[in-house]
Amino acid sequence: MFDTVLVANRGEIAVRVIRTLRSLGVRSVAVFSDADADARHVREADTAVRIGPAQAAESYLSVERLLEAAARTGAQAVHPGYGFLAENAGFARACADAGLVFIGPPADAISLMGDKIRAKETVQTAGVPVVPGGRDPELAEAARALGAPVLLKPSAGGGGKGMRLVRDLTVLEDEIAAARREARASFGDDTLLVERWVDRPRHIEIQVLADGHGHVVHLGERECSLQRRHQKIIEEAPSVLLDESTRASMGEAAVQAARSCGYRGAGTVEFIVPGGDPSSYYFMEMNTRLQVEHPVTELITGLDLVEWQLRVAAGEPLTFGQDDVRLTGHAVEARICAETVSVRAGARGFLPSGGTVLRLREPQGDGIRTDSGLSEGTEVGSLYDPMLSKVIAYGPDRATALRKLRAALAETVILGVQTNAGFLRRLLAHPAVVEGELDTGLVERVVDDLVATDVPDEVYEAAAAVRGEALLPKGAGWTDPFSVPSGWRLGGAAKPVGFHLRVQDPVEYVPRGAADVTDDRVAVTLDGVRHTFHRAGDWLGRDGDAWHVRDHDPVAASLTGAAHVGADSLTAPMPGTVTVVKVAVGDEVSAGQSLLVVEAMKMEHVISAPHAGTVAELDVTPGTTVAMDQVLAVVAPHEEAEE
Repeated sequence: MFDTVLVANRGEIAVRVIRTLRSLGVRSVAVFSDADADARHVREADTAVRIGPAQAAESYLSVERLLEAAARTGAQAVHPGYGFLAENAGFARACADAGLVFIGPPADAISLMGDKIRAKETVQTAGVPVVPGGRDPELAEAARALGAPVLLKPSAGGGGKGMRLVRDLTVLEDEIAAARREARASFGDDTLLVERWVDRPRHIEIQVLADGHGHVVHLGERECSLQRRHQKIIEEAPSVLLDESTRASMGEAAVQAARSCGYRGAGTVEFIVPGGDPSSYYFMEMNTRLQVEHPVTELITGLDLVEWQLRVAAGEPLTFGQDDVRLTGHAVEARICAETVSVRAGARGFLPSGGTVLRLREPQGDGIRTDSGLSEGTEVGSLYDPMLSKVIAYGPDRATALRKLRAALAETVILGVQTNAGFLRRLLAHPAVVEGELDTGLVERVVDDLVATDVPDEVYEAAAAVRGEALLPKGAGWTDPFSVPSGWRLGGAAKPVGFHLRVQDPVEYVPRGAADVTDDRVAVTLDGVRHTFHRAGDWLGRDGDAWHVRDHDPVAASLTGAAHVGADSLTAPMPGTVTVVKVAVGDEVSAGQSLLVVEAMKMEHVISAPHAGTVAELDVTPGTTVAMDQVLAVVAPHEEAEE
């Protein structure tokens, strides 16, 4: 076993790897950018090295700086985690050239399976079924030959980035261009492939583990069908769809896929599975790294996958065979991401968010595991992936695991940054999820039922109670009656005092119930029902949801013109960077026409014209960094539209 391992990553996966290193008595080395100088993974490691500025290209993606950090600290091996350089064959080779052990598969296996086109050809030769499709340079022709719907995918990457589902081939060229942009930005390679789209498919993956002595086993499957924008948000093991025969068949196909590329270490073979015929499964890709969702496999097998990555990399053989693998119980994982979840957010309710974590409470207890990179004071920006933590529940059966996870998400408190925790809790209670009737399009079909349209009255009641408490006199002595929020006035009856507040739209709210306010909580009673919230600053939280309740000054807003930013103005829905500008001042545009693209946290958001008109103002160019709610452009409507 190694004495010292450098963890070439950040956030929750770095903390996760450090935990296993500590349990094995192996010294851990963390790396950090300027943005992460006080991050949790830095504080939990035995030692830490600054590797550059906040931009990932100059820190976490800098092979030279990572190797220099390893040399300075005497590391013998490098664990890449997932994301960043985890599936970069050049990094694996550079580690070997520097005399370091790369804790992952051989560089040739990474290179082969990282090219989705070559990967499909290789596994198909090994007898693994693949989805019909085509590739560059005849991409458009292949898509038309397959017929709609088709799925565009980057050849060089994964994680759903750059993937586009095209149901209307008249917009094929635009979708190909957008997919190339995302692929180039995410992976430095805009090569695409196209596949036939399987309607209402299930996404099921098989965990494999291979050593350097010729042994390969699979550790069962994970159901990953609950996705949004091709990104997994809920994963579970095992899948309710598979029987023992299909599980064994898919497992053997995954083992053959791993053997076909000379794999070593932990990896995942992903399959697309028609829900009506699980025996007709197709290979999609192989992830040559540890998966985000690996904890659910650990919980049902009792194996520490990071430990086995380390042991295999150190040259040890597997001490068990396929017949020794037992799947016991059920585990479900929810990914907590920095997202604004609201019908006002656009893109069907989801946009990247950011801020400072003011209050943090992460669930724990019997059958509950939280993998997290958060701590109070953590700054969440737009430079890195939006995933903050994972909450995993284990039980003897699926119903118990789901119930435990819903309760754990309700106990999760993250104030200062908007997250999707409350949304995930509601998703897990949806009847289709409870019954196991899953497919990769389910979330998009039911999302409108799970995103709140209005702010509950009790939120405003609690916010008003906090503000009223702050105005109450403190200490003994005379109190100016005009300074107390009692509604008292000279020569007349008391008039209820209202507070100007804003969560979505500005409101004037008059408290009407009893309240109990402490430093970290506020409880209010409305219509005989008591509601309790966690609080920090202007933030309130309950059952995984959080609200940022700000004061609103209507007079100040009118003086600054903020009150008049309306339907003609296009504002930034999130902090990020303008990557595409398609119009100029004076251009005539139609309603819904794409005008700009803003990118944040590796996600693109298209800014469209709210109505037909003329571009009257354009305040940004490609490369402009913008803040949330910053005005980007103004579209003056045509006179007939105004009428």
